Formats: sequence, C-alpha cells, structure tokens
Amino acid sequence: MDFITVQETAVKWDISQRRVQKLCEEGRIQGVHRFGKSWMIPSDAKKPADPRKIRKKESEAYDNEP
Repeated sequence: MDFITVQETAVKWDISQRRVQKLCEEGRIQGVHRFGKSWMIPSDAKKPADPRKIRKKESEAYDNEP
C-alpha cells in the first residue's frame, strides 16, 4: 500500500494541512498511520464528507423561505 503525507493530501483534496491533520486525529480517514508526529495517509483514501457544508446548505434553504 502506498502512503502520502498530510501536505500531499491537502493539495490533492484542496483543503488545508491542518484540516487533514484534524481528520486524521478524529479517525475520519480510513487506514491512516501515525509515525511519531507525522501522519501517513493511504494514497487511495477518500476525502470524508464535510458536515459543516451540509448544515450551511440547510440554513440557506430556511433563508429563502417567504
């Protein structure tokens, strides 16, 4: 299995490195391994859905009601 770094994952998924680290810490990325202070992420890992965007869309729907 090939692994990529947090930095490479951030570029691949177009999110910040800190966000990738938080996803790793929260266990939201399957197959990650921690080596010392570094995270190694499987190269075929899927980007988890961001629940913050779902809530925002729901609130926008309420804003558009008469």
